[in-house]
Amino acid sequence: MPDKAKSGLLIAYLAPEIPALSATFVYNEILELGKQGVKVKAFSVHRPGNIASEASLTNLKKEVFHLYETSKLHVLLDNVIILITHPVGYLKSFGRLLADITQQGLVSRSAFGLGYRFFYAATLAKQLKQANVQHLHVHFAHIPTDIGMYAAPMAGIEFSVQAHANDLFERGWLLKQKVARSAFFATISYFNKRFLEDLQADPNKIQIVRCGVDQSWQPPVKSSQKNDIFTVGTVGRLVEKKGIDTLIIAISGLVRAGREVCLKIAGSGPLELALKQQATSLGLTEESVQFVGALPHDKVAEFISGLDVFVLPCKKDSNGDMDGIPVVLMEAMLCEVPVISTELSGIPELVINNQSGLIVSPEDDIELSKAIGQLMDSPDTKLRIILGGKQRVVDEFLLNKNVARLSKLIQSSISIRISQ
Repeated sequence: MPDKAKSGLLIAYLAPEIPALSATFVYNEILELGKQGVKVKAFSVHRPGNIASEASLTNLKKEVFHLYETSKLHVLLDNVIILITHPVGYLKSFGRLLADITQQGLVSRSAFGLGYRFFYAATLAKQLKQANVQHLHVHFAHIPTDIGMYAAPMAGIEFSVQAHANDLFERGWLLKQKVARSAFFATISYFNKRFLEDLQADPNKIQIVRCGVDQSWQPPVKSSQKNDIFTVGTVGRLVEKKGIDTLIIAISGLVRAGREVCLKIAGSGPLELALKQQATSLGLTEESVQFVGALPHDKVAEFISGLDVFVLPCKKDSNGDMDGIPVVLMEAMLCEVPVISTELSGIPELVINNQSGLIVSPEDDIELSKAIGQLMDSPDTKLRIILGGKQRVVDEFLLNKNVARLSKLIQSSISIRISQ
């Protein structure tokens, strides 16, 4: 039942794309907040390129406001209106902009980008004021937070942030300032918290809120029929940071050693052709490595359930980007499939070695081959980490538990603002 204390509470969400197929955690969070009695008005920087199609999103898709689709003339008028009606907040935001541009370089691409986002922040602020929104929550600490931290003072409200991975490690400008300006700055892992603290960000503002899986989600019933050949699988965009090249090398080592194993790769991306060529160059046949293409989200669990082991050998890419804690690992654990991943970023907070999964070093194909071989040879190890993996998700990575924590943080920040 919704908490009575939340009745009448209206918050806004801002994210790069809502509801995007690539960011299910954002819209799932919005839907769960609704179930917990919090009304959410959704704002999207862009219209999603790949829009999610779940039936539960019908109302959200109708109501979301796509910020960058507003004409520039309209945005200019919004800036004038906010300046006249809320001059203190507008000038406070403008002061932030000047300080940020000075730090990033007066004549730079970054300065232009910040100015452009300030321009659109007035339109967001006008929408927030018209709807009587009490708090703005922003997903991703890069472009959406630029807009949010300028819009919030214009609208006379506080904002908070949920940071993930790329927005910190590759596109993490002004992070210390964003933490300081926020009511609170949530992130998905203790690894990320330490990363921010190393930048001298205020540790008292930084909160851990996991991106979890829907507690009502039920994995498909596992078939009692075993695979003829031990089947390793992975799901993800075919980009450098997923480490699929390391997985292909590991499988080739197992095949050369005479092990009966095959690899199924679900996903698409810029490295697809290169990965196929790599498999061929290593002498792997289509029976040993299968590229099954991108899967709709509602087909992912069925694919994972047919595997003997799920592997996601994440690594840091050449631009410094890396995954946070991929939700697909949680889904595999709930499908009762053992997982192998790498000692990178926040992943070991979910995949605890020899308890909820196996952890290997990034880019170490020999170590990865041994871990796969261990699960092939030891049913006891496999069963232990299947049970441990499912329990780990239930203990800390369920959606309702983490949304309840987020909701309390937001309500607390609203109460503090009102009492001041």
